[in-house]
Amino acid sequence: MTEITGKKKLPAAVERFILHWGDMGDQWGVNRSVSQIHGLLYLAEAPMTAEDIADTLGMARSNVSNSLKELLAWNLIRRVPILGDRRDHYEAETDIWEVAARIAARRKERELDPAITALRACVSDAADDPTINPVASKRLKEMLAFTELADHWFMQMLKVPRPRLVALMRLGEKIANLLPLGKAK
Repeated sequence: MTEITGKKKLPAAVERFILHWGDMGDQWGVNRSVSQIHGLLYLAEAPMTAEDIADTLGMARSNVSNSLKELLAWNLIRRVPILGDRRDHYEAETDIWEVAARIAARRKERELDPAITALRACVSDAADDPTINPVASKRLKEMLAFTELADHWFMQMLKVPRPRLVALMRLGEKIANLLPLGKAK
């Protein structure tokens, strides 16, 4: 049993956000509890203990503990010492740009990097295999090129200073409108 019935009352907007953040995380392949705890800590005005989190969200303490370990591994929260209290307290990174960058970097590490490794091996194996259909070989090369381009773009975006990145994002539609219409071949 992972749920506990006696949870603390949260303001409606905070509860709605935490539930929605949990749903979004679930859709992205992140455990719902992990996402809900992150949402709570993100909105919290002060660091919280695991017990506070469990009481507030009505979760089992063991579930909270495991979820905190995952959030620490993603570098989305940190332990914060509180004078006179021996318990661990946690707070979330609240700079949303930093949160997005850390999530994107972790997803790249877990998804994009292994995909590139696998695609490179497939392209190499296909080049050495005379039985491979030329269409399959061409499509593998195209997928590898696309994935490497996405990886290169991501790495470039990490180096862009935040004010310039914000400006670039705001200019996105205007830049797209300057490009010629039609499908490039």
